[in-house]
Amino acid sequence: MRKIALLVLLLAVSRLFSQECDNTLTGIITDLHDGSPLVDASVIVAGSEIMVQTDLDGVFIIPKLCNGIYSLQVAHPDCLTQGFTVKVFGNTTKKLRLEHHLEELEQIVLRGKSSGQNTKSMVENQVSIEGLERFSSGSIGDALNTLSGVSSLNTGNTVVKPMINGLHSSRVVIINKGVRMEDQEWGAEHAPNIDINSVGNLTLIKGAGALQYSGDAVGGIIVAEAPTAPVLDSLFGKTLLTGATNGRGFSVATQLTKTSHTGWYGSVQGSFKRFGDFEAPDYILSNTGIIEGNGSFTIGLNRYDQGFEAYYSIFKTEIGILRASHLGSAQDQVRAINSEVPLIIEPFTYEINPPKQDATHQVARINGFKRIDGLGKLSLHYDFQRNNRLEFDVRRGDDRDKASLDLELDTHTLMLDLDSFLNDDLRLKTGLMGSYQNNFADPSTGVRRLIPDYDKYDFGVYGVVDYQFRESWMFEAGARFDYTYLDALKFYRTSLWESKGYDVLFPEFEVREVGNQILTNPQLYYPNFSGTLGATYTVDNFSKFFLNYSMASRAPNPSELFSEGLHHSASRIEIGELDLDSEVAHNVSLSYQYETSGLSISVNAFINTIQNFIVIEPTGIQQTIRGNFQVWEYRQTDAQLLGFDWDVSYLFAKNFRFNHQFSFLKGYDRIQDEALINMPPVNTQNEIVYQNPELKDLRIALQSNYVFRQNEYPDNNFEVFIPETGTTELVDVSTPPDAYHLLNFSSSMTLRSTSKSKITVGLDITNLMNTSYRNYLNRLRYYADDLGRNFLLNLKFNY
Repeated sequence: MRKIALLVLLLAVSRLFSQECDNTLTGIITDLHDGSPLVDASVIVAGSEIMVQTDLDGVFIIPKLCNGIYSLQVAHPDCLTQGFTVKVFGNTTKKLRLEHHLEELEQIVLRGKSSGQNTKSMVENQVSIEGLERFSSGSIGDALNTLSGVSSLNTGNTVVKPMINGLHSSRVVIINKGVRMEDQEWGAEHAPNIDINSVGNLTLIKGAGALQYSGDAVGGIIVAEAPTAPVLDSLFGKTLLTGATNGRGFSVATQLTKTSHTGWYGSVQGSFKRFGDFEAPDYILSNTGIIEGNGSFTIGLNRYDQGFEAYYSIFKTEIGILRASHLGSAQDQVRAINSEVPLIIEPFTYEINPPKQDATHQVARINGFKRIDGLGKLSLHYDFQRNNRLEFDVRRGDDRDKASLDLELDTHTLMLDLDSFLNDDLRLKTGLMGSYQNNFADPSTGVRRLIPDYDKYDFGVYGVVDYQFRESWMFEAGARFDYTYLDALKFYRTSLWESKGYDVLFPEFEVREVGNQILTNPQLYYPNFSGTLGATYTVDNFSKFFLNYSMASRAPNPSELFSEGLHHSASRIEIGELDLDSEVAHNVSLSYQYETSGLSISVNAFINTIQNFIVIEPTGIQQTIRGNFQVWEYRQTDAQLLGFDWDVSYLFAKNFRFNHQFSFLKGYDRIQDEALINMPPVNTQNEIVYQNPELKDLRIALQSNYVFRQNEYPDNNFEVFIPETGTTELVDVSTPPDAYHLLNFSSSMTLRSTSKSKITVGLDITNLMNTSYRNYLNRLRYYADDLGRNFLLNLKFNY
């Protein structure tokens, strides 16, 4: 028996020492942030001489390994070297993720269109860094207008409000440096209070799929991020100078960043622009100048396992509103709408007089993160925003310099997020959000307050799961719950309160009667659910399909609920509706993307069905002591928006590229069986670009932009009595303007380039043929043409 036991032991030891190590470890190394493969990463097996590199797909293969636990050292030129422990048992496959840092002075390399880190089942459109710099003297809305499916609702040419697939204002959520902007975005004439020169990466997400940001983005989400700070010892910056003939103005922007290999970084940024009255092809647009000054600073620490960032910015702008849009009588309104030229045209000036708006927006934010083994990346975020908006009407006497509207909006937000990789194929993002908002409407203006005092409380919780199924499929599912409580204090005219039937519907809101007014305390609650479900199918290295369904729920904003009076910078009287329910949108989108070095194609189709859609429409004209204005009222209906857009970019010869965009959209009121107001007409852009990197990086582009006439629109025309003549006149506020065609030219070249600095000069010409036209989506189209020809000279210094 003892001999048998000894024989078994000898056989076991012999097999142990003669074990064949024929296992293969296959790995893929990707960017921790967006999942892109990292090429030429080195993988070293500690304690051995084995070293391999990743291929173009980020894949490495190590053969002839025994079963056991191995320590790997992974290095990449743009990453911090990291160690990983891998257990090998048989043939093993592992995914490794590195914290990736770009080290170029141009911080962000943008890829045009791709599925990104915000949502895995929708195409995300991005504006290139060159595109952002080209609009240095403009706005974020101007830059976003270069993307298919994006238009803008304008008030003149200086207030540009982004519109995504026909939706704008509160239906489009803007995330600026991680902060959801609360800058009274509900106003159609309130442009985003963001300095375009502080943005390094501008991403557009059509639809409500990115639930980590919001559940009420019925139209979409715009994400503006700062340039990435590389982890290396460096000091760099850039300065942009722009001069323009139309408006006879200029802009200057500068930014300086200091970084360290320890992960510490800091940056300062500032900009200023000043323009006088802008001009249409045949006349001056009086009182349309703008003054804007902005500044920000950032300090932070960015390491793989932990980091934090503190950020502060101030945005201040003063914008003139076309003088001819504020008129004295009903007869003047009729004359203005029927006239080919504005009723008020004055000599050019840099002065900005009433009507005008003056907005100041401040953001203070601090956030930090910590990677916890076995849990994931835990992030904590707090931000404070203060928005002060002044609107000035044409007033006389002692009140001529006093604002007619003075609103101060304070918002505090706290967020906690967790990003976990449950295994190599499954990722979970979840989080909590709470915010408190206070609005104060200064009564010292002497004018009825358009928006009342209120307190608003929001709470949200979300969860999003990404699942990689084999190599071809990526699935995404998410859900979010938001709860909004609104506590307002508002004086209503007793006649309006009773005519709306509020005395019957909301008797519990009544506090007391004061003369011909009634003080009310509306307390409103809105529980909302949102969700998303989608998939991405990768056909090969060049093409993908994206399918997404999203449900978004949006509570009515304060403007829609409480407006009552003259909205001065909008040049109209607005009447809200207290009895509004939450909008609920069901959006289905299908996209296809094909991309090679010579050809890229992107096609996106969608159908968005919205229950309780809130719309504002003109209903008449009302005479006030400050003049005669159109009356616009809110109502609720069911709507359906559907359309498609596509992009094609083709390198048809060496250094020559053809770019094409086309957008088609229809919006319908399903209850009244008519078209929705302010839907973007069909439009197409075609561009030929010559770019030669060997000839001082010379770039020359000629762009054609054709906008069709909007042939489907609601009939909101009305009749008004003219006391001066004793007659009744039809006021046509519905008929869209004619189609128009614009040519634009742009060029740039590098004058001097060294290893540490570069000077680039550019010349752009917009509306090259000086075409007279009116844009259906410009709210001042009733009174004047749009901008004429404009020459812009740009200088950029990188150092």
